Amino acid sequence: MAGLIPENLLEDILGRVDLVELISGYIPLKKSGRNFKANCPFHHEKTASFMVSPDRQIYHCFGCGESGNAFKFLMRHERMDFPEAVELLAKKTGVELPRHESPERASAASLSAQLYKVNELALSFYENNLYAENAAAIRDYLSKRGISPKTAKEFHLGFAASGWDHLINFLKSKNVSLALMEKAGLILPKDGGGYYDRFRSRVIFPVFDIRLRPIGFGARVLDKSLPKYINSPETPVYTKGRNLFGLNLSKDHIRDADSAIIVEGYLDFIIPYQEGIKNIVASQGTALTLEQIKLLKRYTDNAVMVYDGDTAGQIATLRSLDILIEEGMNVKIVSLPKGMDPDALVRFKGVADFKAMVDNASGLFDYKLEVLKSRHDIKDPHGKSRIASEMLSTINKFENAILRAEYSKRLSEEIKIPENCILEELNKLKPDKNRQETPYLNIARPLAPINPAEKMLIKFMLEEKELIERIMGELEPADFQDTRTAKVVSIMLDLFSRGKNIAPSLLLNHFSEEDASQLLCESMFMPELSEEDREKALNDCIRRIKVERLKSRRERLHTQIKSAQSSGDEERLSGLIQEFHDLIKKGD
Repeated sequence: MAGLIPENLLEDILGRVDLVELISGYIPLKKSGRNFKANCPFHHEKTASFMVSPDRQIYHCFGCGESGNAFKFLMRHERMDFPEAVELLAKKTGVELPRHESPERASAASLSAQLYKVNELALSFYENNLYAENAAAIRDYLSKRGISPKTAKEFHLGFAASGWDHLINFLKSKNVSLALMEKAGLILPKDGGGYYDRFRSRVIFPVFDIRLRPIGFGARVLDKSLPKYINSPETPVYTKGRNLFGLNLSKDHIRDADSAIIVEGYLDFIIPYQEGIKNIVASQGTALTLEQIKLLKRYTDNAVMVYDGDTAGQIATLRSLDILIEEGMNVKIVSLPKGMDPDALVRFKGVADFKAMVDNASGLFDYKLEVLKSRHDIKDPHGKSRIASEMLSTINKFENAILRAEYSKRLSEEIKIPENCILEELNKLKPDKNRQETPYLNIARPLAPINPAEKMLIKFMLEEKELIERIMGELEPADFQDTRTAKVVSIMLDLFSRGKNIAPSLLLNHFSEEDASQLLCESMFMPELSEEDREKALNDCIRRIKVERLKSRRERLHTQIKSAQSSGDEERLSGLIQEFHDLIKKGD
C-alpha cells in the first residue's frame, strides 16, 4: 500500500499526526475511557460505534467495519487515493516528500497543477467582474433570480463581459500562455488564427471538485438569441459526467441525512440550497452518468430525483433509474408540474412546498408506470406489452429476488395480466453481469468471524513486543488457521526480525486488504485484561491454536488417506498411515 514512499517518511508523518485531532475536525468525538467515540461518519447509525484510540492512533467502527489510521481516514472521508492522503498529511506535519515520479506522471501532475492555478485566476477574474461598477445590471439580474449577495459570494459566481479577449489579456498579464489557456478550455482558436474568450456576456458558475479546487465553469447567457448554457469542455481536470455540481458544499449534509436530492441545473441547486435544502446535488445535464452515481454512492444509498416536469425531464429520469438501481441505490422521484423546475418551484411556491414534494416522492415503480401509461394505451394488448416490457427491464435490474417478485406481483395487478405470465417474461431476461465495484472507495463490511484465540494473540504481540518471541517459539504463522491472521502474523514477524516498528498505525500501511486492516484494529479494541488474566489467556490461546493445528493436520491426513485408498496407491497410503500414527504419538 505504501508504494514508492519510504517507510521512514510514513512513520515520521504518522508520528506527528494526532488522529483524535484530525478526526475531530470532521466529526465530534466524545471521551470514552482511554478512547474516543462518535457516530460513524461512514454509515448511518443512531448509537455510536466508531472508536478512536489516541494511544494506538487507529480507529474502528464496530457497526460497518471501517478501520484504519490517519491515511486511511482521509482516503475514506475525503475520497483521496493513498499518495494524495500522504501528501496532504505531509504538508500538515511539515514532512518533505521526495519526488521520484516517472516523467509521464510528473508531467501529468504538473499539467493538472497548472490547470488548477489557471482556473483559480479565471475564477478571480470573473468574480471581480461581477462586482465592477459596470456590472450593476448583472447583479440586479441575479437578485431578480432570487440569488442573494451572500449566496453569490458563497458560490463564487462571476460575470464574463461581452468583449472577445478580456480574459486572454488578464491571463497574459499573469504570464499564462495561450496554450495553457486552451488546455483549460477557457479560450477558443479563431479560424484565421489567434484566440478568443470562450465565455462572453454570461453569468459564470464555477464548478469545484470535492477538494474545493475549481475544475471548470458553467455559463448562463444574458442574450436570449444564444444557447442558454455552455460549459467548459473536457480537460485533464474536468469531465462533466464525472462531477456533481455543489457536492463540495453538500457532501457532509448528504452523509448526515443519508439521502441526496438530485436536480439538473445550477440554479436548481443554488436556490433550494440557499433556502436551507443542503443535501442536494446537480447533475449538470439531462441524465445521471454511472460515474456520477458512483461518486454520490460514496455518501449515501438513498436518492430523490427532482427533474423538470417536461418530456425531456421524464426521459432523463427514466434513463437514470436503471443505472441507480444497478448501483444498489434506493430511489424515489418527484413529479414536478409541467413547465416547472426546482428553481422556479422554490421561488414561486416556497421551500416548504419543495420539501413536501420531496417527502412525498413516488417510488420508482409508481413513477415509471405512470409515465409509461401516459405514453401507451393500457387497454390495448400491444400497449400492455410495451408497458410490461419497459417495467420488466427495470425490475430485472434488482439483485434482490424478493424485490423482483414483489414488483412483478404489483405489475400483474396494475396491468391486469396473470402473474405467471409476468414471471415467465421476466425469466426470459438475462441478469446483468457487468456491474463493477468502485476501487478502494466502497464502504467496508463487518469482519467475518475470526478465531478469538488467534485475534487475541495478535493483540498481545502488538501490545507487548517481548511476547512475540515467546509466542512464536511455540507457534508458526502457518499454525494460524485463518488466512487473514496468518498473513498479519507473517508480516508482523518479518518486520520485527528486521528491527522495524510494528505499531498498529504503521503496520496498517503494509496491507491493502480491507480484512487485514479491520482485523488489526478490531484486535486492538478488544477488552483489556488484568496481568493475571492476561497470562492465563495467553497460555490458553496458544493451547487452543495447537489443538486446532493438530485437528487440522489429522483431518488433512485422513482426507489424503481416503484418496490414496480410492486410487489404490499402496506406497503413498503406507506413508500417510505412518505419518498419521506418528502425529498421534507425538501429541502434535
